[in-house]
Amino acid sequence: MTFIRAFLTALALVALPLGAGAQANDKAAVQKFYDFLSNPGSKSHAKAFRAVVADNWQSVGNYSGKNKTAGAFIGQLGFFAKLIPNLHWKVEEMIQAGNRVIVRGRATGTPKGPFFGVDGKGKSFEIMSIDIHTIKDGKIVRTYHVEDWASAIRQLKRK
Repeated sequence: MTFIRAFLTALALVALPLGAGAQANDKAAVQKFYDFLSNPGSKSHAKAFRAVVADNWQSVGNYSGKNKTAGAFIGQLGFFAKLIPNLHWKVEEMIQAGNRVIVRGRATGTPKGPFFGVDGKGKSFEIMSIDIHTIKDGKIVRTYHVEDWASAIRQLKRK
């Protein structure tokens, strides 16, 4: 019995680094997602984003059932690049649990024109976001996300 216990312990110690490596790779893939958010007009960052998301990746931001594809997401970020050229999305915390990577982020920017119907006249915003990325075979297959856009609007409206 002691031999079996020792064997299983040794096996677990050998397998541990393999799991840690997969998690590091998953987190690196998710970081490329945020690198693109912070460089929404960059073709090289868009290409890196495409490389880390699955062909059938979906962005889920509400329960309407109208999820964004990677192409639609890239288009939206192209619009953001023009409207908020200094958009920056900082990863404040990244946690992996199994095949999910959860990110608490901080987005900042200064819109050049009306944003959600509000003309902030050069004012900036700083908001929190929470995202849950599902990873399969090293690629992000789905991203659930919530951004505090209501706070951005309040900040842009302040006098």
